[in-house]
Amino acid sequence: MSTWLRQHWQTLSLTLRRLARNPLGTLLNVTVIGVALALPLGGYMLLQNLGGAARQFDGNPQISLFLARDANKADIAALETRLKQFRGVRALRFISREQALEDLQQSENLSDVIATLQSNPLPDAIVLETDSSAAELEKLEPQLKALPKVSHVQLDSAWMKRLESLLQLGRTAVLILAALLAAGLVAVTFNTIRLQILTQKDEIEVSKLIGATDAFIRRPFFHLGFIQGALGGLAALAIVYLCMHILNRSILELALLYGSHFRLSFFGFSDCLALLAFSATLGWLGAYMSVSRHLSGIEPR
Repeated sequence: MSTWLRQHWQTLSLTLRRLARNPLGTLLNVTVIGVALALPLGGYMLLQNLGGAARQFDGNPQISLFLARDANKADIAALETRLKQFRGVRALRFISREQALEDLQQSENLSDVIATLQSNPLPDAIVLETDSSAAELEKLEPQLKALPKVSHVQLDSAWMKRLESLLQLGRTAVLILAALLAAGLVAVTFNTIRLQILTQKDEIEVSKLIGATDAFIRRPFFHLGFIQGALGGLAALAIVYLCMHILNRSILELALLYGSHFRLSFFGFSDCLALLAFSATLGWLGAYMSVSRHLSGIEPR
């Protein structure tokens, strides 16, 4: 076991020295891999942050009941009594049409429009605060619509379903992009290792003449692919982290206008390790395919 570890350590040291002797080529290869990985990685980070923000807003879904114009105080009182009997209703709040109009008049964007109205077009409304999920509210919606003096029911969580559908579409698009760019990463490593094999063709022939095994000859190329993949993963993380900081400056300014402190957050330590392992594995796979394809054709003359 100690011999095997020592051989791999020696091979790793040799591979790192070869990469250091060609810094420009190494930098270009790592940059290509990093950019290829950064595209789906950045998309995944955005979707992850948007999904987290959506779950925060979906914590206490509400439902609004707009009443018929002819509903009187007795009708409203009877309706409130019935609504309190529904399971999951934590509290309810009655909003008169006069109060709704007054709230709109306080809005700077709508005050001029409201002033031109001849009469109040808004209905009375009852807002229910619930402990139910959005799915449970959807099941409750037909029952609420059937109540007397209720003209319209609006689920405040309906937009969440549309957002979740868009997020799912985004996840699928990111997954497809990641698969395509992962194939490109394997192709880049495949070509890099092929060039290395052709460059070291004479050295490989001499090694075979003196009895070197195929495993011994392949080992440096596997290390090269693995290291390049890992370095490409680090480059991708650095690119996404830099872009996140640049975007957060504008996002924070926009969020403050809406009274929020939303900002993009970076991946956790385990996610970063998973990316590095994934990129290193792709690099090793490209090296394996290239070595299997080209090394067998080199035999001592």
